[in-house]
Amino acid sequence: MKPLFLNPPTFEDFDGGAGARYQASREVTSFWFPTWLTYPAGMIEGSRVVDAPVQRLDLAACLKIAQDFDLVLMYTSTPTLPIDVETARRIKEQKPSTVIVLTGPHVTILPEESLRFAKGIVDIVCRGEFDYAVKEICEGVPWEQVAGISFLKDGEVVHTPDRPILTDLDSLPFSSQIYARDLPIEEYIIPHIKHPYVSIYTSRGCPARCVFCLWPQTYSGHKMRTRSPENVFQEVKWIKENLPQVKEISFDDDTFSADKKHAIAVSRLIKPLNVSWVINARANCDFETLKEMRAAGLHHVIVGYESGDEQILKNIKKGVTKSQAIEFTRNCRKLGITIHGAFIMGLPGETRETIKETIKYAIELDLDSIQVSIASPYPGTEFYALAKREGWIASDTYIDAEGHQQCVINYPGLSNQEIFDAVELFYKKFYFRPKYIARSIWKMVVDSKERKKLLKEGAQYLDYMRKRKQGK
Repeated sequence: MKPLFLNPPTFEDFDGGAGARYQASREVTSFWFPTWLTYPAGMIEGSRVVDAPVQRLDLAACLKIAQDFDLVLMYTSTPTLPIDVETARRIKEQKPSTVIVLTGPHVTILPEESLRFAKGIVDIVCRGEFDYAVKEICEGVPWEQVAGISFLKDGEVVHTPDRPILTDLDSLPFSSQIYARDLPIEEYIIPHIKHPYVSIYTSRGCPARCVFCLWPQTYSGHKMRTRSPENVFQEVKWIKENLPQVKEISFDDDTFSADKKHAIAVSRLIKPLNVSWVINARANCDFETLKEMRAAGLHHVIVGYESGDEQILKNIKKGVTKSQAIEFTRNCRKLGITIHGAFIMGLPGETRETIKETIKYAIELDLDSIQVSIASPYPGTEFYALAKREGWIASDTYIDAEGHQQCVINYPGLSNQEIFDAVELFYKKFYFRPKYIARSIWKMVVDSKERKKLLKEGAQYLDYMRKRKQGK
């Protein structure tokens, strides 16, 4: 079968999809690449990857594309499942023979519920990593013999045995080559990353145990598996030689710095390529590892600080203390590495006082940029189980009618509205302080490219005024 790998249409600027780290519409345009979809696409002849939100494709356009394919696999999420099932229904309606496959954390954790919700529309659910499962389906392997899938047969749900996690990541194709083949690279934007950029994985899985984090608990697991440093080098080299417009490579692993030996080995190999790169790091990465990465081109890290309250950090099993995070931040400053800090409002133990404490903490860290999210207990996470048990979940509506994140958590003494309002307060307190505004203006002025741009525009304006005085 010829497959279409579809990140389906949702809402404007909706950042949730295969490879995305935020399942809602952003305050500003922000899109991660659909990396997970590219691996099986690179192994199956006649495949195509479509990222509807980024390519600005509506349902009608997706339906037209889907007519040319025998199988359509869609990455879905808890917030978008009803929308994605409706897309599947329309695809099936126009061509009943199309095999519809859903994948993603939600259907991995709730395969039977998802199949019954989409009965007669969705044929197969892939549980967990689906690279080789969908390849086998397209090759005609009987469904009962494909490990890691669920489907309905005579009204009963059939769950085939779990597929062993993939350990030979070098066997997978380069996702960057599929981006170049199918996707408009320039349309992918992360405001705190150089543009254009591409993101790739050098590993799967994360050894950390954060109770709220969706992917390790539902999808990729806690066992970290890495590509060989040589394999990573070859892809970075391919990107440099074949995508000259790319100014930044994001190693979008759950935590690139978790395996320090691997991080250093990759750094030493790619150093001669002279590329600029970004990683997701934990705030306990040591100075020497940071130094090795910085020397090889690392200039920016994305770090989950989450909270400024020590007890909350313990409640969520972060595994990183405030003192470690402060030291990490100082080390990045010493090395000239910029930091994008991620914080979450509404984690277990949150109060009005801890909200103030976290905002103060972020300001004292004086990070280069931040993102503030609302704690969302997704099925399959320890946070979800805790919230259900304690009766903290006030709603199952994770997003509003326009795709913006809603707060579904309601604590005794702290309402979901207060948590929701804390996000805007956080942004205002951080970005509208005089020191940050002054630094941003100064950075714009001293940056060589911006300075040249300003000087050029100034010269053009002066020339315009001179000609105007001369009556020209």
